[in-house]
Amino acid sequence: MNPVLISIGNFEIRWYSVLILVAAFFVFYFVTREAMRFNISRDFIFNLLFWALIFGIIGARLYYVLFNLPLFMENPIDILKVWNGGLAIHGGLIFGLIVVILYTKKYKVRTIRIVDFIVVPLLLGQAIGRWGNFFNQEAHGAATTVAKLQSLFVPDFIIKGMTIDGVVYSPTFLYESLACLIAFIVLLFVRRGKYTKVGTMTASYLVIYGVIRFFIEMSRTDALMLGGFKIAQIVSVCMIVVGLGMLMFLSRKGKFEDLYNDTSNVGPIRF
Repeated sequence: MNPVLISIGNFEIRWYSVLILVAAFFVFYFVTREAMRFNISRDFIFNLLFWALIFGIIGARLYYVLFNLPLFMENPIDILKVWNGGLAIHGGLIFGLIVVILYTKKYKVRTIRIVDFIVVPLLLGQAIGRWGNFFNQEAHGAATTVAKLQSLFVPDFIIKGMTIDGVVYSPTFLYESLACLIAFIVLLFVRRGKYTKVGTMTASYLVIYGVIRFFIEMSRTDALMLGGFKIAQIVSVCMIVVGLGMLMFLSRKGKFEDLYNDTSNVGPIRF
């Protein structure tokens, strides 16, 4: 499996980088389209997403490096080589959320409203981005057999791509990608629900992605570790607990209170 899409002399464009940009494009597109439905400025959303993306990538890399510090201390310059892989989505989520909170507070916008717009397309972006792991032959599960993968209807090209040094590995990147894509489609319908409340999308994302990642991590062989525990599973449990707590809180609101699809329920944006 060749991780390089285009090579001109010493200049390379890698699949990993391209797929991250493609994922970012779709997230920008869907978030902007949804925000404009609520008469929110395109410039406001674009600027917010731009900075959230930049710091999200920085956060994803720092998070990964932090939990692999001894390895990177041997050759610190490798910290900058993000095109080789090594971005932890949870780090990106944390840093991205911090940017959104600071940005919305600056312009006195209700943060949860904006986060609701972002999290649904984010699932699509994650589904696309996971294919960068495929080309880098990472984020895979334990060794398995061709027959086992064929019984699961895994395409031959993925089986070949997951064959590393003669060993066939479980394509956990594929399972997570498909799960995120399905979740994205489901939440598109939930988002249009007549009685869907502000905050429901954020809470649903936390629960759904928390569950997806928790079970995916059970099979991952390259998971970040803290002691004897997989960090992603710890974070996933926290996401699930927070998401369920939010859903319980939202269920106590009146049937017609704080509705997501009420386009007047946004408030002024001083941008």
